[in-house]
Amino acid sequence: MFYPGEAKRLTAAVEAYLADAHIAPQSQPPPKAVIAPHAGYQYSGPIAGSAYGSLIPYAKGIERVILVGPSHRVPFAGVAASRATAFDTPLGAVLVDRDAVEALLKEGLIQENDVAHAREHSLEVHLPFVQRVFPGARVVPLLAGDQDHSSVAAIFARLWGGPETVIVVSSDLSHYHDYETARRLDHETAETIEARRAGGVDFDQACGATPVNALLQIAADKGLAAATIDLRNSGDTAGPRDEVVGYGAFVFA
Repeated sequence: MFYPGEAKRLTAAVEAYLADAHIAPQSQPPPKAVIAPHAGYQYSGPIAGSAYGSLIPYAKGIERVILVGPSHRVPFAGVAASRATAFDTPLGAVLVDRDAVEALLKEGLIQENDVAHAREHSLEVHLPFVQRVFPGARVVPLLAGDQDHSSVAAIFARLWGGPETVIVVSSDLSHYHDYETARRLDHETAETIEARRAGGVDFDQACGATPVNALLQIAADKGLAAATIDLRNSGDTAGPRDEVVGYGAFVFA
């Protein structure tokens, strides 16, 4: 539903988005986290390409991707993992870091909820980018339900690791406003993200508000700087401008 189902077409699409990406300047230390969108590729793929493209110079050292997005279809409290050991895409299998999942389960930081994961797109649309940029990396795929963002921040802290671990927060921005209203709202959201104001992003601004705010909290705690590298909406990419969805690529280093 969200990207080509045939491997060659999907590979070509992802590589085109990466090739055309708005790339952030290389940083030392390397980026620890990004926020990237999760809509259909024709709409949000270019902006996702900017987020992942900024990680390409550091990709060889990435062994684990902590991937957290919102649950769109199934309401639940807390944070949910799947029982799956791998997620399949047309490009093959992405292995799950089961050791990390089991550690989070043992410590009561997450639950298992396969129903929530079954038809959820907010994580799965990222996997082809993960496969092309970090081949061989394992993922920790988590869905954020109805809970304060501090619970997700605790998970980020637990799995923080070193340069081998990168965090990807999956979120679109404003939904179904006219083009100019969306641009204004999304620029305000970008300012909040750059200021790392945890709790300052609400669900009208970002469907992934819970993991976004969690990332802002731990970024402030760890002294990471946040930068906006791409900010567009569906009216800029592939849709009409009467009702648009906003997308942003943000890098934390």
